[in-house]
Formats: sequence, structure tokens, C-alpha cells
Amino acid sequence: MKRILIAEDNDSNYILMTYILKKYYQFDRARNGQEAVEKTKSEPYDLILMDIKMPVMDGLEATKKIKESHPDLPIIALTANAFDSDRQMAFDAGCDEFLSKPISSEVCLKTIAKVLGE
Repeated sequence: MKRILIAEDNDSNYILMTYILKKYYQFDRARNGQEAVEKTKSEPYDLILMDIKMPVMDGLEATKKIKESHPDLPIIALTANAFDSDRQMAFDAGCDEFLSKPISSEVCLKTIAKVLGE
């Protein structure tokens, strides 16, 4: 079963993601960008769902750092900011896809499958 790191500081958003993913994937949680960077150093993941607005280190900075050491690790940005500029900033940071909150379970699973080549 594929392993996903969910980088999300908000408990309700994390619970929603676990509900969407639990039948199909194993997952871990990082509560901020720094924790996400640290977890990718010690654990193998197939994909990261990266919230953009988090404490300590935001998702854009965390994505840049993770991509330095794991350039092929897919990262999907999650954000409530759905402006074209936010999308472009996520792609510029190294994200492979972009999902807007609130997350649709169908769109989320299709996007993950596409990124993972399933």
C-alpha cells in the first residue's frame, strides 16, 4: 500500500483527509512544514499532500527543501487560496499538482492516482 505524508496543521482538515484516504493508502501526519521536511529524511513516502499555510515553515518553503533531496517525490499543494497566483507559486516551489480547499474526495483521489501513475 502506498504511503502518503499529510502535512496539515488544522485538525479538521487532517481528519477529512484521513477519511478520504483510509481505504486506499497508509498515511502519516506532519503538523508543519519543518516536521514534513524532517519526516521525509527518515521515512519513505510515495506522495506528500502539502498544506501551504502552516506554522513554523510554510508549505512552499517545505516543498523547496524536500525537492532538493527528493526531486522525484510528488507533492500536491492543498490550499484555501485558489487564485492563479497561489497556484503558480505552488508550481514554482516544486509542487506537482494543486488542490483547492474544501477538498472533494473524488477530485482528491483522482489527482493522487494521476500523480502516482495508478
